[in-house]
Amino acid sequence: MARMTARASLFYLAGYLLLTGVALLFVPQPALRLLGATGSYESPFVQFTGAFMIALGSVVTQIIRHRVEVLYPTTVAVRLFFLAVIVWLFVATRDPLWLVILGVVALGVMLTTTGLLIDRRAGTGVTGTAEVPRSVRPGR
Repeated sequence: MARMTARASLFYLAGYLLLTGVALLFVPQPALRLLGATGSYESPFVQFTGAFMIALGSVVTQIIRHRVEVLYPTTVAVRLFFLAVIVWLFVATRDPLWLVILGVVALGVMLTTTGLLIDRRAGTGVTGTAEVPRSVRPGR
């Protein structure tokens, strides 16, 4: 049986990384205002952050595309680290921007964690191995 629940949740992750990344890269100050920022952030650094988000979104898209199931839990662990950093940044700045980002990331963590638990109960949990797609197998 295909492992669909956790995989489906990663579309949310890829979507917000790519869309927010494009916004931060090409229209940094309006994007920050839309996210509720009250602090002052220099456009070049915000644009670099946008480019980085696009790169991460591209990696997540490839994880989804190639069904690299062994990395699904890693996406949760990485986002848990980001949640801790986001809380720290909010405490340090009191900028509501960080609460918006916290909500977006936390929702994704809940979706993927729930998906992993559902998949595990259905007997389609992570096996610890990744299937190598035919297109990248040696000798082809």
